[in-house]
Amino acid sequence: MTSRGGLSKWRTVVSRKLYVTIALAMLCGCAKVGTDAGPTATAELQPRSGSNVHGTVRFSQAGERVRITGELTGGTPGMKGFHIHEKGDCSAPDAMSAAGHYNPAKTKHGAPGAGHAGDLGNVTFDAAGNAHIDKTVSGIAVSREPARGIVGRAVIVHLQEDDLKTDPTGNAGGRAACGVIREN
Repeated sequence: MTSRGGLSKWRTVVSRKLYVTIALAMLCGCAKVGTDAGPTATAELQPRSGSNVHGTVRFSQAGERVRITGELTGGTPGMKGFHIHEKGDCSAPDAMSAAGHYNPAKTKHGAPGAGHAGDLGNVTFDAAGNAHIDKTVSGIAVSREPARGIVGRAVIVHLQEDDLKTDPTGNAGGRAACGVIREN
């Protein structure tokens, strides 16, 4: 037989485990709600202009902002311009078929949030030629909405660093990689 003290101790242990299980379930549920907050899109970047840059860039709507994440490989070390371009056409060998930066408000080039809607700043390639992207920007939407939508447009990695001021391109040079942004 179990003594009263043993039974009480057993109930306490079971209660604590139950509370921990419920708390974890609630946290997992909250995390899931946050990740599914809005529409998502992906661009598979392919090399252009004789470069080896390629990778995947993901776009996730989170309220009025868009989180951009991704992994790129094949780049030369250093910062490279990173932009959304007007047309979702990467067919030209130099990606010029993607046209200019996405700029529905007709603003001057600049840093993210201060220039064109498509101005995403720079990505930095390490000594091994890899770049990790994780930034959140405003002024765009994961949609086809004409005023802010990026779905159906192209995302470009340039050959040089964007100086974040020279209009209209930031002196970022040619186009190293291009991918069309597609809804998931």
